[in-house]
Amino acid sequence: MISIDTNIIIRFLTQDDLEQYKIAFSIFNSNDIFISDTVILETEWVLRYAYEFSPLDICNALGTN
Repeated sequence: MISIDTNIIIRFLTQDDLEQYKIAFSIFNSNDIFISDTVILETEWVLRYAYEFSPLDICNALGTN
């Protein structure tokens, strides 16, 4: 199992950089992963403030709906 950081999740969810998205996608598909609570909270913050996701979009992105 590997632990992933906020950057990997953000690249996966936003697909704002194709090469980094491909790497993030492969990490999610080929490993058992661990995401800490702190990383989830930081991901929510980045999506809300840097990418201006709405609360509903954040819930959908994180699979909480």
